Amino acid sequence: MGNRLNISEIKNFGQLRKSGYKPQSIKDELRSNLIRFLQQGTNPFEGIIGYDETVIPDLQTAILSRHDIILLGLRGQAKTKIARLMINLLDEWIPALYETDLNDDPYNPISFHAKEIIATHGDESIIKWIHRNERYTEKLATPDVSIADLIGDIDPIKAASLKLPYSDERVIHFGLIPRSHRGIFVVNELPDLQARIQVALFNILQENDIQIRGFKVRLPLDIQFVFTANPEDYTNRGAIVTPLKDRIDSQILTHYAKTIEHSKNITEQEANLADEQKKNISASEIMKDLVEQVAFEARESEYIDEKSGVSARLTISAYENLISTAERRRIINKESSANLRISDIFGIIPSITGKVELVYEGEQEGSSKVAQILIGKAIRNLFIKYFPNPDTLKKSQSPSPYQQLISWFKKGNHTDILINSSEKDYRNALIKVESLEETVRKLLPDLNKNLLLIMMEFLLYGLSEFSLLSRSRLERGLQFKDMLSSMFTLSQEEEQDDEDSSMFSG
Repeated sequence: MGNRLNISEIKNFGQLRKSGYKPQSIKDELRSNLIRFLQQGTNPFEGIIGYDETVIPDLQTAILSRHDIILLGLRGQAKTKIARLMINLLDEWIPALYETDLNDDPYNPISFHAKEIIATHGDESIIKWIHRNERYTEKLATPDVSIADLIGDIDPIKAASLKLPYSDERVIHFGLIPRSHRGIFVVNELPDLQARIQVALFNILQENDIQIRGFKVRLPLDIQFVFTANPEDYTNRGAIVTPLKDRIDSQILTHYAKTIEHSKNITEQEANLADEQKKNISASEIMKDLVEQVAFEARESEYIDEKSGVSARLTISAYENLISTAERRRIINKESSANLRISDIFGIIPSITGKVELVYEGEQEGSSKVAQILIGKAIRNLFIKYFPNPDTLKKSQSPSPYQQLISWFKKGNHTDILINSSEKDYRNALIKVESLEETVRKLLPDLNKNLLLIMMEFLLYGLSEFSLLSRSRLERGLQFKDMLSSMFTLSQEEEQDDEDSSMFSG
């Protein structure tokens, strides 16, 4: 807090003046506290990941410039979270006149009632202290938001009881914006606000007066405005009217995490896992990477509307479902703990289908099929980070390290990876594949026991994505076998079932 006071000892305006307290405007307050944070090398935006070199510097510059701000970006880019963290830049406590609607500054009262209190009681005017958490107001813009909601309206009952004309300030029931005086006011999804409502914000932003039902009221409101918007909304649902946009001083562009590592950190930070899940379910880094890779594939997919975006909430929900898939298997098998498996990745499909907007081609495929395609591409692209690329090996005509493994399947052998299999059955299904363990150990030495099994399974999935093995759906899992024999033996009915499969088609 810029003014460090013993607030328990200050009860009235006279005591406040004697304390030496000096009021600041909200924008000066944010600016001075940000300067202090920067000088100390501390971060007021703790928990915002991946914006250190882009969004945060722009935001800090805007605050130093005492600007109203609009955060422009696709859904799930932490716009609202950034706005909420701005309260960290407010003084912890500020004084206000007691029993005033607008939290009036005793040094500079703006409402009729506050002015009357100071005029009547002077130094004896009672002071209340407002915590910074109470100085943040957020409104989601929807088409039904009215002028009365944001600015206020005439209260005819109050006018009649006080025998006052409608032009008198005392008959106004103030809306959210005046009640946010000396605080931060956030409007989420600004383009969804009707144009006539946006127009009503003009004077507040620049001239500091408001108009209610044709009556002009001079209120020098002291507010830090923060707006958020999705660029797609400009064409789909509405637009920010040009004069309003012109009055918003700084436009800051947000973006999705640019690296798997940043994306993974966001997911782990935001995922809501039960203590029992944290204790009993082990997640290897490759499984965490695989979830994030699905989101990266979705943002590049021709089946998904890139203008709509793929929210970070997709990977957060997907990771929660991934953990719960392993937990369900652990409970069914009465095991004390469980490790995530590659096959668990199909448990995230419900987290994908509800969080992506499909284009026409995606609608033709179906949301479940698109989710399956994304998982397949994620496996394929992550596979070549650990194992030699089969396509590259073909082109170079180099000896394939997978030849002995593939030969085992060509002899008519197969292995089944069942979704709910116990740890013992899962291990046996992998170990029985001749040369699978040997191949993984050769290519990835020094793996621990659990990670060895996961990478053995991953190798099977990867080879199936590169069409070196067949992966087909069983009633309770997947079967891996030789690609060529699978093509010859697959019946017409099985082929149709494979096409209709939304979860396990290779």
